[in-house]
Amino acid sequence: MTTIHKSNKMKFIFSKTALFVLFFSFLFIQETNAQTGAIAGNLLEKQQAVEFASVSLARMPDSTKVIFSTTTDSVGSFSFNKLAFGQYLLKISLLSYQTISRQIELSEQSSSVNLKNVAFESDSKMLGEVSVTAQKKLIQKTNEGFILNAAANITQAGGTAADLLRNTPTVAVDADGGITLRGKSPLILINGRNSNLANIDQIAASSIESIEIINSSSAKYDANAESGIINIILKKNKSDGTNGALVLGVGEGSRFRVNSSAILNHKAGRWNVGLGYDNRFAGRTKSIVGSRTNFTLPNTYLLNQNRTDERYERLQNLKLNIDYQIDKQSGLSFEAIGNMNGQDNDETLLSRIFKQNNAFSTGNTRHSVELQGAEVAEFALEYGKKFDKDGQSLTASVSSSIENGRENTAIDSKAVFENASAFGDATLQRTHNYENGVISNAKLDYSVPVSKNGSLEVGYKGTFRTIKSDFETADGLDGIYKINTAASNIFNFNENVHALYALYQAKTDAKKWNYEAGLRAEKTENGGQLQDNLVNFTNNYLNLFPTAKLVYNVSEDQFWKLSYGKRINRPRLGQLSPFVDITDALNPHSGNPNLKPEIIHALELGYSKENKHFGYSSNVFYRYSINTIRQFFQPMGSGVVLNKPVNIGSAMSYGLENVITGKPSSFYDFNISATFFQQKLNASNIQADVVQNAFNWFGKVINNFAIGKNGKLQLVGNYTSAAVTPQGTQIPVYFADLGFQQKLGKGNARLGLTVTDIFNSLKSGYKNVTTDFSSSRISKADTRAIMLTFAFSFKTTVKEKMMENGFSREW
Repeated sequence: MTTIHKSNKMKFIFSKTALFVLFFSFLFIQETNAQTGAIAGNLLEKQQAVEFASVSLARMPDSTKVIFSTTTDSVGSFSFNKLAFGQYLLKISLLSYQTISRQIELSEQSSSVNLKNVAFESDSKMLGEVSVTAQKKLIQKTNEGFILNAAANITQAGGTAADLLRNTPTVAVDADGGITLRGKSPLILINGRNSNLANIDQIAASSIESIEIINSSSAKYDANAESGIINIILKKNKSDGTNGALVLGVGEGSRFRVNSSAILNHKAGRWNVGLGYDNRFAGRTKSIVGSRTNFTLPNTYLLNQNRTDERYERLQNLKLNIDYQIDKQSGLSFEAIGNMNGQDNDETLLSRIFKQNNAFSTGNTRHSVELQGAEVAEFALEYGKKFDKDGQSLTASVSSSIENGRENTAIDSKAVFENASAFGDATLQRTHNYENGVISNAKLDYSVPVSKNGSLEVGYKGTFRTIKSDFETADGLDGIYKINTAASNIFNFNENVHALYALYQAKTDAKKWNYEAGLRAEKTENGGQLQDNLVNFTNNYLNLFPTAKLVYNVSEDQFWKLSYGKRINRPRLGQLSPFVDITDALNPHSGNPNLKPEIIHALELGYSKENKHFGYSSNVFYRYSINTIRQFFQPMGSGVVLNKPVNIGSAMSYGLENVITGKPSSFYDFNISATFFQQKLNASNIQADVVQNAFNWFGKVINNFAIGKNGKLQLVGNYTSAAVTPQGTQIPVYFADLGFQQKLGKGNARLGLTVTDIFNSLKSGYKNVTTDFSSSRISKADTRAIMLTFAFSFKTTVKEKMMENGFSREW
């Protein structure tokens, strides 16, 4: 086999990027006329500067045609210079605030207008009762969790969604890229819907507007939310007129990497049309060291492994949105997303086995070339209507996400001596795994006031999934490959979930108390079968999921909350697939079609308080689950250990989550988050002595500094303690990232510099100890890298959000 060649690929990337730059440069370059006036101002909320507010300027009498737009900077300021004399309409808007409109006239007598200390007021009618804080730069707190402003994280703004979540308060990312909230897996949604893009490495961070973290979800949300919900909101520009932005980035870790991103949008009258594109290409390296001691196998007592990977990653996204305002109270929205992602991986694995007396037994070197690629096409249509009655609304939506994935692997193996030198003829194998999947959603929500201070929300959601997985293994001899029928099959899976919910929300006359009670009913029908019918199962069950919440508002900026919810964790499609991956024949892994759904009971008590310079929130939580799904290592004899998910008996966790925000000075603000929890895993139903009880914690510190004029520096520190597993622990994870961003010229251009994993400390892996064996696996990728980005925008409110570093981490 030959290694993967990258020079031609990189030439193709650069030529495509160059054409891309020339095309958008032609669109973006605009002539300016001589101007004679200026408009400036600054925004405050509770005497604190408000950053990232959208400010647009229209020339009267046509107030719908925006001629200039910008966003407020780190001190809440904005300005428009060299304006022709005349009348203008200034509009200032931001999520969760009431829009401000001002008519301004520029003339020889009044050529400069400065709106000092414009006060922003929160919009109490915003859905979810967002409690806006002065710390707009990172998060907005809600009664259900918080909303992260993705643009505020300049250290990861151009990686993937996984990179962004690694530096998101209260969220932990484990060694395999798994996302957890408080030690449990959340439900990941894209724009509020189930999607084949839920693999977060498929989403570029430059495409993300915000991330909503919902810890205490109500009955209106899917019950399949083990510890909460992470809802990733993609960008959609709604500024009047034509506007756009372009970003280019180059960088290097152990290999070169490049990215580009563009947004083009036009809004006129009732129509809003937007088009966005982004790409990321990167070369990566990784090394893995593993060992296992088999206590009961004297002839295969010790296994030592060394693996090296050379990887080439590629990601492209194309997004189209079309909005049509039917009338003042109703509108239609259409969204289409095209995703192409893949990676070519050249891997060499050296395995050597020693006997109990330390004598060399056997060994081999296993070289594989894996070519992965997937395409996703996603479509969504939504209708929304508000009625004359305040609080009465109707929304309906349908969506479909179609994925086509291909993975082809060629493997050649040779025996080795103790000194690792190879001998003999190579053993040849080929495998492929082709997957075609569809996830469709149909949703209807209706809300209506039923009393002076109470409202009722009811709705239906149907989620329909199908997947076909074709796995094949072939053995080569004399240039001819023969299919191994014992290790080849086709697996078909389908699942339909029909849900009905009712949610009653109310508040007292004094608005001191808010309370809600809800009930969600979900009927699940699923089934899977192998082509040879060795696996054939069906499930049909109905579950009721009650939720309740009580909120006491001590004051405008202080509240207590108590909530309860019952949840379910259905096995993911990948967890059910019965196929065994043999790339590492001594450590294979597979899914488990016999998995049962996990049932969870969650209780939470929370407190939140804000003042002029600081904010604090704390949540005490308790979760208990049965049929808990966890990865389990099972000896198969002859020194082989299979890794697959199983239902362990139960899991219990309880702990404390804290988030502190502060702005002690005009040039510095911070966010500190820490989660502490005790977790007990009882897997005695699998193995009598497997009961794990351990303390876990993780935390993040995000520091923001205003540097010079229009500059920002961000430093992020991240630590995750050793996490308990049924048979051992995952090793601690810790790293630090740095980001710098500088406005250029009048603010429509930006220069960014990011350094990830500054101290090259990020590793991942696990250590297991059982009665049959002990094992460890430590992985180190080229996580330290530097990236330089340049962004340019015109007539746009998204220029603050376009800086990106253009690469992901590799575990």
